[in-house]
Amino acid sequence: MRHFLITLLFFMALAKLAKAQVINWRSFEAQQRMATLNAGLDYGLTYGAAYAHRLNTRVPIALTMDASIPSGHKLLDDFKVRMGLQVEVLRVGNLSATLKVNGVFRRFENPGARLLNFGGEFGGIVGYCKPGWFIAGEAGFDKAIVTHVQHAASVVDQTAGLRSGWYIPTGGNFQYGLQGGVSLRKTDLTLRAGRLLQQDFKTSPLLPLYAQLGINRRF
Repeated sequence: MRHFLITLLFFMALAKLAKAQVINWRSFEAQQRMATLNAGLDYGLTYGAAYAHRLNTRVPIALTMDASIPSGHKLLDDFKVRMGLQVEVLRVGNLSATLKVNGVFRRFENPGARLLNFGGEFGGIVGYCKPGWFIAGEAGFDKAIVTHVQHAASVVDQTAGLRSGWYIPTGGNFQYGLQGGVSLRKTDLTLRAGRLLQQDFKTSPLLPLYAQLGINRRF
């Protein structure tokens, strides 16, 4: 019972805030910085903000950071912060392939427990990019490395053997879907949508779909 409760809480936290910054490399060639606002559906309405800085390198590389929170009365009960990079590893004409790597910190709290998690996220994007628009397929894996669980006293009293502390979960979520957008001068309008699947390739979260609408401003 103890391991079931910890696993359930972990997957609720992992799937709840699946935000990402969407980059069209062809429209990002004239500027070095990009700020993003987005909103999406992940167990309810969530909001996010992001920043990217493109390096002056032969291979396009962008350093990225983003944060997201769900809508609600207590905004800081749940949040997710990521830092990492995106690298365009292949370009053939208008075809583009990008790899993403992020370090992740997230906080999740409900009446039964508070979770603080450190993890990693890895993904890839392959698509067709032009300065005015783009469309691509995306896939990624979000893995929790270590999680601190602080159980509420009421839950501990009702569950024998339940202990708070650090845990090393073995699970994660795969995500796959589509992303696309249009670019108007220094502004990009983007859309992502897809499906979530747990690490065993058999089980889905309670809400197995994600969607995100975003606006980028390049400068």
